[in-house]
Amino acid sequence: MTPKRRLRPTHRTGPGVVLRVAVALVAVALAGSAAFGQTPEYEPRFGQAGKDVIWVPTTERLLQRMLTMAQVGPGDVVFDLGSGDGRTVIAAAKRGAEAVGVEYNPALVAFSRRAAEREQLSSEQARFIQGDLFETDFSSATVVTLFLRTDLNLRLRPALLDMPPGTRVVSNMFKMGDWEPDETSYLNTRTAYLWIVPAPVGGVWELVLSGSRTLEVDLGQSYQKISGLVHIGPIEAGLREAWLQGKEIRFAFVDDEAVLYELAGTVNGDRMEGTFRAGEQTGLWTATRR
Repeated sequence: MTPKRRLRPTHRTGPGVVLRVAVALVAVALAGSAAFGQTPEYEPRFGQAGKDVIWVPTTERLLQRMLTMAQVGPGDVVFDLGSGDGRTVIAAAKRGAEAVGVEYNPALVAFSRRAAEREQLSSEQARFIQGDLFETDFSSATVVTLFLRTDLNLRLRPALLDMPPGTRVVSNMFKMGDWEPDETSYLNTRTAYLWIVPAPVGGVWELVLSGSRTLEVDLGQSYQKISGLVHIGPIEAGLREAWLQGKEIRFAFVDDEAVLYELAGTVNGDRMEGTFRAGEQTGLWTATRR
């Protein structure tokens, strides 16, 4: 008798088989995750579209420089407008600030909240608001951080300039039109800009030196840049070294007896006050806007 040949099973590993196996494995994995109440966690994508801008994360080194430029620390209230994945808010909170992120994309808001929880930050330390940055009240901020576009910065500029003098505004890459920054920092091809909201000082002021001598000072202002004249009898003397940063102001002038007066002080609405030096003499000064 002729012995029977054993038939060997045929193993096919063509593309169709591989695809069906892969699909089956994915289905099993998803079914397993669903069985335990798990879903794949959202991850933001570089360059993904947003309401106003695409999402591009700020690098850690530049982010830290931005917060350093703004001197963020305990006691600050930081608003990050367009907070993306929350990294700026989290970094500011770690410096002791009360940090708030405003983000339109609810998935990014949820992602940011999870990231803050992993860093063991409470909602009082790092808070995220889902909303339109142009419709959000950020007037309580002492620091505003931005990574938008120049046209969007310009839309925000009136509200920023209306904030309390001394409020710090820091932006990644994009400027504020003709409002020149108070500081510019560079990291390779990246640039960060800082502005300090100036007090409004333009106008005519009545200046009183040590409660006796009274002069009229006419100040002109373009953002933080100031200039002016002091009226000394018929003479209109130009101000020297006129400087304004937030509430702090300095200027100097030479009177009709060739004495150099150097003044430094602070602005509080329609009143200024400080100290002056005139040769060997020192004293106090006040000024009231007319």
